Amino acid sequence: METPDGALRKALADDPGRPLITMYDDRTGERVELSVATVDNWVSKTANLLQEADAATAAVLLPAHWQTAVVLLGCWRAGVAVGYSPVPGNGPDADVVFVAADRADEAPAADEVWALSLAPLAAPLREVPPGALDYAVEVRGHGDRFTPYAPLDPGAPGLIAGDSLAELGAAGRARAADLGLEPGGRLLVTTDEKDQPSPVDWLLAPVVAGAGLVLVRHPDPARIDHLAETERVTVRL
Repeated sequence: METPDGALRKALADDPGRPLITMYDDRTGERVELSVATVDNWVSKTANLLQEADAATAAVLLPAHWQTAVVLLGCWRAGVAVGYSPVPGNGPDADVVFVAADRADEAPAADEVWALSLAPLAAPLREVPPGALDYAVEVRGHGDRFTPYAPLDPGAPGLIAGDSLAELGAAGRARAADLGLEPGGRLLVTTDEKDQPSPVDWLLAPVVAGAGLVLVRHPDPARIDHLAETERVTVRL
């Protein structure tokens, strides 16, 4: 049974240097590109952070972003079920919380709350919200390789709502097929504060398909076609 983590590990074995996530923010001018190996490194660090916290569930109050991608994949590598809330609103109850710093007041009570700046290059927060820790600082101290205390069960919950890790992998595979996304393809996804796609669409479909993600936040309509051509996009969401 295919899981999100199994798909990422396969991508790492196939071509660790391949660009997996390319993210633009047309509001700030940011562009960042992460290879499969770099994503895997962040994912392992996040999984180690979660294993140390002894977490079984995580609320993820973050928009579509490369840092959100490594948090979600880190949760699924560690076997932690996710409650995902990409737009403002009350977050689900969970053992731990990952939250955008500007939404820190939405974080439910939890054993650990990690705030993210979502700044370029994962820069640390200038001011850490009360009751939270800075994810960018905390995660960097953890190992680049992850060894689980117990083998990952594909039937274990991947979402707090109930979908298993294997079901998430299957959903990503089905969505990639619906989109016509093939290995080596490039999926273009645009987002803003009000328009946040499901992680099955923007993250799992390209990871499971062996494709790449081109994520554009706050897109400029006047330049999106040129950007798609430059990035050799094959499919648009």
